Amino acid sequence: MPLDLSLYLVTDAGLCADHGLEETVLAAVRGGVTLVQLRDKHASDAEMIDQARRLKAALAGSGVPLIINDRLEVALAAGADGLHIGQDDGDVARARAALGPQAILGLSVQTHEQLARLDPSALDYLGLGPVFATPSKHDHAEPQGFDGLAALVAASPLPSVAIGGLKVEHAEAVRQAGADGLAVISAICGTPDPEAAARAFPRR
Repeated sequence: MPLDLSLYLVTDAGLCADHGLEETVLAAVRGGVTLVQLRDKHASDAEMIDQARRLKAALAGSGVPLIINDRLEVALAAGADGLHIGQDDGDVARARAALGPQAILGLSVQTHEQLARLDPSALDYLGLGPVFATPSKHDHAEPQGFDGLAALVAASPLPSVAIGGLKVEHAEAVRQAGADGLAVISAICGTPDPEAAARAFPRR
């Protein structure tokens, strides 16, 4: 399926608890989310596989892909559309070989040195940042701001999504920096109305 990074939702089990994971995601998709990443640092693989299968079924027919954060085995077992990994979460070539050529594979990149080392042929997109510090990730790299984001985007050989503490008021600055979209967690998850929260982001 075509890759649309414009409004990239990363789930948070705690923030999604009020509405439930599936309803939060479906509401966000109704509001315009174009890609969903299932992220849960505390769930077991078995729990994540169950979550992913339910989400994949719920998203059927929407045209919105489901990507798994970090866990290759979960992505494979659940039949997800792809995987997103960090710099320390496994080998890109191994993940591509296991997933096959059709799956979506993304990689988080924080520095120009990491950009210089990557193999663009094995990847579909990059997550660039963090733009700001974010409470969802305590061990993140130094926040880059929009100037740092723009420099990474300019050097990136692949489509990119900005990550790290982003809200609706940052959407225009992300676009000006040249990224293809922005990834959000708390700006949609944990809001009283996830559909309205997603709809507030400007359309590309």
